[in-house]
Amino acid sequence: MAVARQFQGPIDLHAHSSVSDGTETPAELVRAAAAAGLGTIALTDHDSTAGWAEASAAARTEQLTLIPGMEFSTRVQYASVHLLAYLFDPTDSALLAEMTRVRAARLSRAEQMVARIGVDYDLSWDDVLAQTAPDATVGRPHIADALVARGHARNRSAAFANILHWKAGYFQPHYAPDPLRAIELVRAAGGVPVIAHPATRGINDVVEESRLKTMVKAGLFGLELEHRENNPEPTAHLYKLAAELGLFVTGSSDYHGTGKPNRLGENTTAPEVLDRIIAEGRGSAPVYG
Repeated sequence: MAVARQFQGPIDLHAHSSVSDGTETPAELVRAAAAAGLGTIALTDHDSTAGWAEASAAARTEQLTLIPGMEFSTRVQYASVHLLAYLFDPTDSALLAEMTRVRAARLSRAEQMVARIGVDYDLSWDDVLAQTAPDATVGRPHIADALVARGHARNRSAAFANILHWKAGYFQPHYAPDPLRAIELVRAAGGVPVIAHPATRGINDVVEESRLKTMVKAGLFGLELEHRENNPEPTAHLYKLAAELGLFVTGSSDYHGTGKPNRLGENTTAPEVLDRIIAEGRGSAPVYG
């Protein structure tokens, strides 16, 4: 017998608060989601669950469903692969240890990049901290905001296109686990893993089919194919692979407040897909407002 849904649509499963690189607090993000007409929002800050409690309280007030989540930093050689994780146990020791390691690496990388940029531009670590919320996961978006504040870039997007582009010479990689290891950690913590915006580059840079099959065997749930940064050709290819491999497709905004042009609800996820995520998520529960 089917269980009646407790959540409402539209459903946006990828959004960031000031706990990572968004510009709104978790509560402000939830209120913005309600104002945008969403019925369900996932909080997916980078490598952190610190915003869950505040967002949960706001979701109850706004009568909105919150899906607790995270965007987990992973890496295949030098290529960054982001993994969305939903409804996992935030106290799981193995997952928590890896999240802590990634955040420490992000911080060290940011400090090194600022030191290198500071040789050529008037920019200090204090400038970056001034753009960062307390206890936030510090990353390149905060450096971008500092560059904007100092007048070195017009906005965050311009900073990434120029000074923070890897070709500019200031880029520094940071530690992140292989996505296969991350999927295993998320599943062991009762969570549901989805590869975020996997088609942002060309067809030759899509995750190899053999690697994707290995990820599916490890517990990969789906691919975030409805996303503004996915390119058409690799997206079409991944739609076919998703159908062949039994992967679910999600859609999301990847909202960052004023940090990106992405708007809440510009891409959404089908209710039946969220049904499956909730059914498979064992580490934490949705917050129903």
